[in-house]
Amino acid sequence: MAGTSLAAVMTAPKTTELREIPLPDPADDSGLLRVVANGICGSDVNKYKSDKLAPAILGHEIVGYVEALGATAKSRWGVKEGDYVALEEYLPCGHCAYCRSGEYRSCVETDIRTGGIRYGTTPLSVSPSLYGGHSRYLYLHPRTIFHKIPNGIAPHVAAMALPLGNGFQWAYLDGEAGPEKTIVVVGPGQQGFGSIVAAAAAGAQNVVIAGLSRHTERFEIAKKLGATHAIALDQGDPREEIRRITGGKMADTVIDVSSAGPEIINAGIALLKKRGQMLCTAYKKTAAPLDIDRLIQNQAHLSGTRGHSFEAVEIALQTMKSGKFPLDLISTHVMGLNDVDHALRMVGGELPEKSIHVTIEPWR
Repeated sequence: MAGTSLAAVMTAPKTTELREIPLPDPADDSGLLRVVANGICGSDVNKYKSDKLAPAILGHEIVGYVEALGATAKSRWGVKEGDYVALEEYLPCGHCAYCRSGEYRSCVETDIRTGGIRYGTTPLSVSPSLYGGHSRYLYLHPRTIFHKIPNGIAPHVAAMALPLGNGFQWAYLDGEAGPEKTIVVVGPGQQGFGSIVAAAAAGAQNVVIAGLSRHTERFEIAKKLGATHAIALDQGDPREEIRRITGGKMADTVIDVSSAGPEIINAGIALLKKRGQMLCTAYKKTAAPLDIDRLIQNQAHLSGTRGHSFEAVEIALQTMKSGKFPLDLISTHVMGLNDVDHALRMVGGELPEKSIHVTIEPWR
């Protein structure tokens, strides 16, 4: 396919420049996507600051229209030119034990630390270079995972399919949110709001957003998205507040999606009922003593989880289609390729502008 794709290429830590990247001719088992939106994830900020990836095209919350397909790819994927789709970041092998069980997010081929590749985390040196959503076109690798987007969902909302999918994975599929349950979500950001929506959609009795006293505006957004209560962890006694909310029963599940330090894990464990569970989704760069005694005393479960299953993203898209939740409240900015640096710095908290979910639309 003749031509090039305009892309915002990260050339060094915290530096991007616009480049024209040659478009590949799709092979029999691959294709090309015309990107219309890409959401910025908090993990993109860490990549943006790193010296290990450049030059590369960032962006893995990718939405677009299928532009071209090889014959084998068309048959294998069940999509056709013109289909409106969201992609997962994973490019799993498809044949390991994890992939065969449906848990392809654990496939070693998706882990860049072990030599795997994925969308938004693959350098330009890997042919044909177009592996990130901050580009007008994206190479559709033979191992791409597609989700067809229901009609009527705007690109800036569809670009939240993965963070909202994470929310359904963590709060519903892993956290078992449902009637009579109390779910506490620590961290009022895009992933936390996704978890709030999921817990509310699952019918949890108490859906609690936890953050800091400076998060007052975000607490109000969370309540519009389904939170029943909001607590500031730096004011009063959070344990007593959860005791009051639950009539002494305490939380069934606490989900940490925050950028807080490792001490937040002990604070979360303290909110659990007996046999409750705490899910840790956010990496902590330093260690802290773990309150093993309270964990044992409460017979509680502490586990790490990351990413999403196919089912979780499908539930997210159907939730978007339902229109039951004001998801536009999460999408605070839509910007173009010229503004990628600005957007990443804003999401990273380096600028005074406040954002939650930022979308890059490469044709703006």
